Amino acid sequence: MRRWLVLATTHLAVLALGFGAGIYALPILTAPGAPDAKALDRVAAETLYAGRFVRDLKGSNRLHWGEGEVRVSRNHIAHFGRLAPGPDYKLYLVPRFVDTEEAFLRVKDVSRRVGDVKTFNGFLVDVPTDTDVRDYTTVVIWCESFGQFISAAEYQASRLSRE
Repeated sequence: MRRWLVLATTHLAVLALGFGAGIYALPILTAPGAPDAKALDRVAAETLYAGRFVRDLKGSNRLHWGEGEVRVSRNHIAHFGRLAPGPDYKLYLVPRFVDTEEAFLRVKDVSRRVGDVKTFNGFLVDVPTDTDVRDYTTVVIWCESFGQFISAAEYQASRLSRE
């Protein structure tokens, strides 16, 4: 009986480990290529605002982080850098800087979901035509499936500080 319990436990542990590795690896294996340099350069030429993702934000951690420059134009948001790979990343425009999951959840209902982030070595996301990037101050990467804060980059001074 003890032998069956040990076998069942070890098999379940290996199954759980494999499942976890699959969740981590699948987005990496299925990610499209990063945007080409010409497309990123075009956005860089149209830039209205710039900001930075940094690894050491309070809400980021060893598995959930972003680093690099973010360029915001009227029609596009481009990232020149890297993100920790993960599933179901969404890009949000937020009215004030947030650096944790809790802070983002407090403003999520007044934030604008811009689009999906499917690449981890830079991305290019189109801004919806009914969205004015000047109405926001910060770009947030959020994992929708797991409700996980990844990173944020402030691209203009907080509207609250200007009022």
